[in-house]
Amino acid sequence: MSESGHSQPGMYGQGRRRRRRRDRDPGPPGQNLSGPSRDRDYVPRERRDGSEEATGPLLQKTPIILAKPPGERISSKPSAPASGAASLEKPIMLIKTRDEGGKPGNAPDVPPSASGAGTVKLEREGQRPTQPVYQIQNRGMGSAASGGAVDPVIGQTKLLPPEKMKHSIKLVDDQMNWCDSAMEYLRDQTDMLVVGVIGLQGTGKSTIMSLLSANSPEEDQRAYVFRAQTQEIKERAGNQSSGIDFYITQERVIFLDTQPILSPSILDHLINNDRKLPPEYNLPHTYVEMQSLQITAFLFTVCHVVIVIQDWFTDINLYRFLQTAEMLKPSTPSASHDSTGSSGADDGSEYYPHIVFLQNKARREEFCPRNLKKMHMAVDKLMAHSHLKYKGTLSMLDCNIFPGLSRDYLEAEVNLFLLPMMENDGEDALTRAGSGPPLFSLLPGYRGHPNFSSLVSKFRSQILAMSRSQLSHTILTEKNWFHYAARIWDGVKKSSALSEYSRLLS
Repeated sequence: MSESGHSQPGMYGQGRRRRRRRDRDPGPPGQNLSGPSRDRDYVPRERRDGSEEATGPLLQKTPIILAKPPGERISSKPSAPASGAASLEKPIMLIKTRDEGGKPGNAPDVPPSASGAGTVKLEREGQRPTQPVYQIQNRGMGSAASGGAVDPVIGQTKLLPPEKMKHSIKLVDDQMNWCDSAMEYLRDQTDMLVVGVIGLQGTGKSTIMSLLSANSPEEDQRAYVFRAQTQEIKERAGNQSSGIDFYITQERVIFLDTQPILSPSILDHLINNDRKLPPEYNLPHTYVEMQSLQITAFLFTVCHVVIVIQDWFTDINLYRFLQTAEMLKPSTPSASHDSTGSSGADDGSEYYPHIVFLQNKARREEFCPRNLKKMHMAVDKLMAHSHLKYKGTLSMLDCNIFPGLSRDYLEAEVNLFLLPMMENDGEDALTRAGSGPPLFSLLPGYRGHPNFSSLVSKFRSQILAMSRSQLSHTILTEKNWFHYAARIWDGVKKSSALSEYSRLLS
C-alpha cells in the first residue's frame, strides 16, 4: 500500500492502472509518445516497488514505458480503456495461422471502439500474403482445395506415376460384348499409341504382344500379360485368346490382343456345342468369318499400328481377308490424314492405320537377302490397291541386321520384319553345335541372323517410333478414345455392309 491508500501492482501486471496527475505542472510539449498523432502533456508517473526508490531514477526508466507495441499505439484512445492483456495479445494477431489470418478483427479482447481505420488497415494488410497462396494451391487441384487448406495427400497423388497393370483385361468378351473395366486405367492425356494385332491360330500373337508390352524372352511364359497357348491347348488344337484383350503400359501405349481370325477351333466349338447363332447368320462358318471381319475392321479404325502375324510365307487368302476388312471398315473422317499411304491416293476423309507384316518363326534361309527381296516384292504386289499404310514406316535395313546391304537394294520396301524361332540361348547353342572335331563341336553353328532377344528389341523400338496420326476429326484423350472405340464397335456390329456381305456368303 502507498501513502495515498492505493495498491501498486507490478508495472506490467493485469491490474495496472493509469492515472493522470492534473495537479502538477505540465511538461514541455511533445514529450508524450503514446499516440501516433496526439500531443498530450508530459506527466511523470509514480513507480514504486518494495524498496521505495526515489522519483529520480524513475525518470530514467520512462523509455521502457514509451516503447509500446504498434498494435497498442494504433488502438489506444482516451475514450476506451485499454487493458494490459489487450496490448500483449494485439501483436499476436499479426502472426496468426492462415485459416485465421483472414479475420484479424474478430479477437474477443478487442473492444468495439477499436475497430476504426487502423483495424481496417490491419485487415487489408493481413489478407495480402494469404490471397496468392490460396490461388497457387487451388491451381490444378479441382474442388479439393475449394474449402481453404489443401490436403497434402491429394497433392502428392497428382505426382504419382500411373498404376501399372499386372495382366491384361477384357475389352470385348467372348460373346462379342463391350466391357467397361478398362476405363479405370485411362487418363485425360493425348500422348498415346494404340497397337493391335491379328493373325491366324497358333502364330504367336499373344507371345509377341507380351514381349512388346511388358515382358522379356527370359521370363516364364506363364507370367506374360497376354496368356499364351499352354501345352494342353496346343495338343487339342484350341485357341487361348477370345474376344479382344486390353493392356496399357506406363509409357501410355495401348496393346490390343485379339482372338485368331478364321479360327477352326472356334468353328468346332460352335458346331459341337450347338451354340445358338444370331438370327442374321445361318451357318457357323459364316458367323466365324463375320466375327473376324468385325474385329479387323474395328482395329483398322481405332489403332495407329496393326501387326499382321504369320508363321509362314505366305497365304493368299490372308491378303484377300485384309482387303475385305478394309472395304467394310466404317468411315472415320480425320483432319490430320497425310497422303503418305501405300497407294499414294489423297483421301482426306478416311483414316487408315500403319500395317506391319511380321514373319514369326522365320527360318535361316528366309534371312537370305535374295529371299528377303522376293518377299518384299510379293507383299507389294498383293497390297498394291490398298489404302493401308503398308510401307515406308519400318525397315529391317535400319537395324544393322544386313550390314552389307544398301538402302537401294530393296526396290519396294514394305513394312516387313522377320523373327526367328524363340529358343533358349543355352539349349540353342547345344543344338547348333557341330559334329566335327572336338575343338569345333563347342562352337555355335551358323544362324545367319542375330538372336531372338536382339531382334525383338529392334522390332519393339521401331513399333514405338511409329507416327501417331489423329484417329478422328478431333484430338482424342485416352478416355475419349475409349468412348470413341465403344461407338465404333457398336457401329461395326450393326453395320449394314457387314450384314449384306454375310447375306451374300449365305
